[in-house]
Amino acid sequence: EPKKTLFKGVIEDFRGRASCYKQDWHNGFSSGFRILAPTLYIFFASALPVIAFGEQLSKDTDGTLTTVETLASTAICGIIHSVLGGQPLLIVGVAEPTIIMYTYLYNFAKNQPNLGERLFLAWAGWVCIWTAVMLFLMAMFNAAAALNRFTRFAGELFGMLITILFMQEAIKGMLSEFSVPEGKDQSLPIYQFQWVYINGLLGIIFSMGLLYTALKSRSARSSLYGAGWLRNVIADYGVPLMVILWTALSYSLPTKIPSGVPRRLFTPLPWEPKSLQHWTVAKELFSVPLAYILLAIVPAMMVAGLYFFDHSVASQMAQQKEFNLKNPSAYHYDILVLSFSV
Repeated sequence: EPKKTLFKGVIEDFRGRASCYKQDWHNGFSSGFRILAPTLYIFFASALPVIAFGEQLSKDTDGTLTTVETLASTAICGIIHSVLGGQPLLIVGVAEPTIIMYTYLYNFAKNQPNLGERLFLAWAGWVCIWTAVMLFLMAMFNAAAALNRFTRFAGELFGMLITILFMQEAIKGMLSEFSVPEGKDQSLPIYQFQWVYINGLLGIIFSMGLLYTALKSRSARSSLYGAGWLRNVIADYGVPLMVILWTALSYSLPTKIPSGVPRRLFTPLPWEPKSLQHWTVAKELFSVPLAYILLAIVPAMMVAGLYFFDHSVASQMAQQKEFNLKNPSAYHYDILVLSFSV
């Protein structure tokens, strides 16, 4: 229902969350090793897309943003939300719409003489600041009360959009393995036709093999083969085990295959100069011209709307009746936490 008092939704959500916060931690610690299986599953479900999107973002921004930044932001925001958030079933991370938005921001900044690549991160920082302010105002004015106007069909459609974007990038990634990367010396042995073709075939084998075995391992409990305890272990830990297995297989190829086949993700180390400069972007915030600081409000409105809808609808889908959740929802409070995370 509409709430006209400022922060009324946040206060109600906080009280509801406070009443069960201690019990949540107690239940988690008392579950013992049983908590390890969902922890590993969520870790890989969160980390693998972030690594893939980090590689895409590195290509789209000419290496200005890499997997280091996507992993760091996902880790920091994930810890904040898991400790302070109101809906613990949510996974906070990087999604394809975010990558698209950062790509547009980079292409715009690169073509502006007063910004350029040097001030891209600082200008993107202002976009994030304005986004945080807008999300804070949404929490203040109880904007999440409008969620009751969204049906489950709308939420499922949005989920389908994210799924299609994931699949699109996966297919594009597999196809790109059959071509020579931009800016590479095509005269190198690993970029000869036969090795590029083998690289693409290996990419398909490893990706489809991982997908198939991971899905099969999830249904191991209903299998007719193996002891019961073994089926349970495979069902609980199958996905991370398959990731490790197929990664190990990629390193067990014949020695006659040249180094670089299959291709592997390259990312700078966090302590390298190229990565270290990203931690000092705050010093350059006021080097951005005032006109561009104000202009950052425009993309910030789109990002804030995207984050609000994405976060709220995902939370609403996690609160469906079939999950039999006992704890209250926290839509308003989660938007407030999200504003500080941005």
